[in-house]
Parts: sequence; C-alpha cells; structure tokens
Amino acid sequence: MTIREIRTHRLVAPLRMPFVTALARLTTVSTVVVEIVDDDGRSGFGEAPEVWTVTGSSLASAEACISEVVRPLLVGRLAEDLIANCRSVSAAVVGNESAKAAVDVALHDLAARRLGVPLSHLLGGTRLTVPTDVTVSAGDADGLADSAKQRVGEGYRVLKIKVGTDAAGDVARVAAVRATVGPDVEIRLDANQGWTPREAVRVIRALEEAGTGVTFVEQPVHHRDLDGLAWVSDRVDTPIMADEAVFGVADLVEVIRRRVADMVNVKLAKCGGLGPARTLLDLANAQRMGTMVGSMLETEIGIGAAASLVAAYGTSVVSDLDAVWWLARGAVTGGMRYEGATVVLPNAPGLGVTDLAPAVEEIA
Repeated sequence: MTIREIRTHRLVAPLRMPFVTALARLTTVSTVVVEIVDDDGRSGFGEAPEVWTVTGSSLASAEACISEVVRPLLVGRLAEDLIANCRSVSAAVVGNESAKAAVDVALHDLAARRLGVPLSHLLGGTRLTVPTDVTVSAGDADGLADSAKQRVGEGYRVLKIKVGTDAAGDVARVAAVRATVGPDVEIRLDANQGWTPREAVRVIRALEEAGTGVTFVEQPVHHRDLDGLAWVSDRVDTPIMADEAVFGVADLVEVIRRRVADMVNVKLAKCGGLGPARTLLDLANAQRMGTMVGSMLETEIGIGAAASLVAAYGTSVVSDLDAVWWLARGAVTGGMRYEGATVVLPNAPGLGVTDLAPAVEEIA
C-alpha cells in the first residue's frame, strides 16, 4: 500500500486567554496540519506549530518544506516502510524540525491506523492516560496567585509558573502563589531564557531561602549560554532543566558532557518527531538525567502525539501537556481530551482524530 497524497492545512485557533512568557505574548495557536493519505484513503495527521521565538518555524516555511521536499520524496512510497520513510525525511532537509516532526507524527499516525491500534500502542505502551501540569502565564503577583488558585480548583496539582520577565519581582510572585495554593501543590518554574546567570542565581537562592519548595527551574538563561547554565547549576540546589538549549541529540550530548543541567524537556517540534524524541529520552535515561515531554502551543494532534510518547516511554516528572487546555474551543474532531489534570487518549486507531475543524484553510 503506497502513500497517495500529502496535504497541508493552515489552522489558526484562538486561546481562552493570552499566553504570556518571557519570550512572547500569544493569543492564538497557529499551526500547519500535515495529512498523509494512503491508497485506501486512510489519513494520518501531524502538525508544525509556528514558533518564531524558539524554533523559528513559520506557517510558510513548514508548507514550503513539506510541498517542495517531503511530498516529492514520499508520494508513491510504501506506507508500511515507517522507519525508512522517517529517516529519508530527516536526511532530506537541514533544520525545519517542526515540519519534519509533523511528517514524522503523520507517518506514525497512519501506521497505527493501518494496524488498528492507538498510537501509544504502536510505540510500545499500553496506557491511554497520562498526567499533566498546567501553565500559569507570566504576570503580577496577584494575577499569578489568582490564576494558580483557579487551576488548583480545577484539579491540577502541578503548576508551571512562567517567570523571567522581571527578575526583581519574581521571588515575590512565586511566594504569592505558594501562599495561595498551600504546601501540597507542586510548583515548577520556567524562565524561558529570561534571566542572566547572576539574576538566576539570586532569584533561585532567594526562593530556596524562602522555602517556596520549587521542584525545578526550566531554562533560566539564554539557550546558547551553556557556560552560564553550568554556572547557575553549580551554585543552586534546585534542579535545572534544559529546554531551548536542547533541540537534538548533539545538543543533549553537549549538555551531558559539560554537566550544565540536571533535566531535559523533550519536544517533538524541536527534535523532529517521535523517533528523535525516543532517542533523546533513551540518552537522558542512560545518563540518569531527569526527563519531561513538553510541547509548543499545539492542538489535539501535537499533544496527542506527545502524550502517546509519554504513555509508552514514561518520564521522570509529570509532563507538560496542557496546550489544548489553552484553546478556546477544540481545533479538531476526535483526538485526546482532558479529565481534570489527566490527558485521556482515545481507544481508537492512531491519534483518534477523525476530522479537522471546518475553518481550516487547505494549502495543497
């Protein structure tokens, strides 16, 4: 059975509220959905989110990569040759990790559908549920505390607080959240590269002295400043997680070699798909690094794929899979859903997505 057609669709979905980090303020999810169709008319889906400030990927660049390189490469090939097809796509173009991840996921989704099993089962797991944290956008102390209280009221027990916009006020912001949610809720921080190394050490030490109980801090300094990241890690007790500093295997090898972080955040749109993500998790586990699977702002397609990976492989901490919570409404028909702080994967072939929202624009 061969790959008959590859289509791309633009999807722009509104958020329920602004998503604010040290890097950007977003009000929509913008993504390119890839649809790979076989001779039987089955479709596998993947997505390439537009993330200018992290991956540099845009809707136009993802579409160009898929239409000009991937489509001529894959159309007519056997759909059953999953690994060979994924390797060919990865080798065919430099960079463009989001586009390659979208194709990788779509190929895996199609393979799972052909076998009639959920994607997590294709990846070697049996679970259909995984826990998630929830992100609290950057803001003032009162706003953060109010948002955190609401999320805890909805059943979330792990909060990811966005900091890094103002180092001078970050200690007060985190302290306000801790005072509001009490001692039994996990608080983790994501600075999104917003601090200098000296600011990071000052803030983290102050949080330690204040007894805020922060479990780890994600990407405190610029992603290229591995010396600065190591300098921070050496001077604080709180574990440090690398995110934007690690896209692929070479990046993680360097982080491990230089001992600059204790943990790593693996994202499909950074590394190029499920295959590379599994390699990163295996490498981190072999080196006894903490692991988490995260995402960009994505739809049920991207989060379903990431959650399927976690369901099959596991991570050392609760993963960051709340992106669909931020959508004002569902972007597709079918796929993953939430029950409180749990991602529920459908007991259906592949990702379980049956249709795209009627407002998507086809770019094929």
